[in-house]
Amino acid sequence: MTAKPPPLRNTLREGLAVPRVLLNPLRLPKRGVDIGHGRAAVVIPGLTTGDISTSLLRRTLRARGFQPEGWRQGINLGADPAKLHVLETRIAQLHQQTHQKVVLIGWSLGGLYARVLAHRLPEHVDMVVTVASPFSGDRHANRAWKLYEAINDHTVDNPPFSEPLSDKPPIPTLAVWSATDGIVAPECSRGEQGESDVTLQIDAPHFTLCTSRRCIEQILAKMAEMEAAPA
Repeated sequence: MTAKPPPLRNTLREGLAVPRVLLNPLRLPKRGVDIGHGRAAVVIPGLTTGDISTSLLRRTLRARGFQPEGWRQGINLGADPAKLHVLETRIAQLHQQTHQKVVLIGWSLGGLYARVLAHRLPEHVDMVVTVASPFSGDRHANRAWKLYEAINDHTVDNPPFSEPLSDKPPIPTLAVWSATDGIVAPECSRGEQGESDVTLQIDAPHFTLCTSRRCIEQILAKMAEMEAAPA
């Protein structure tokens, strides 16, 4: 797959979405049909963000019948084996407590965590949703790789885990991508055929995809559609 970082004009537009991220804790969810049925959902934030950035998404998940929680590990600064281990333990606990497999939703870098965790814990994970996550193709086809390498002790091509990110986890996998993403190349978050079970195009800025009620509604609708489909 040949991909280049998003056009600079798209990247500059991302700044308009930042206030939405910061105001997330004050925003109320849209209520609707129960699709969670008591399942736990772990939501993993993107690079240089924390659980505040996913608060509206988690509130909406709760309003739809899930038992959601953030990753509870501060700011996500990169692939970290210790943080992966904490999540592995927590996911197994949630499965035991709820008697249902856990849904993983990862935004950007958080989606890479989610895919690795799904490879490691397929017996505990029900579904993986990646939102604008560069799991496929060239790791340099995004606007954040230089920052990532500046704050980590490894390169984007040599993360501290052995699981190939482009290999589809052995559970239902949804990849959400945007043709107008200003951070991650669309080809990298959409992936190639066979790298996810389902893809969902939502043309919105990178920082809007998990902070817009409209985008969140589309993601939840697709999740419900996947679960309703015949096996």
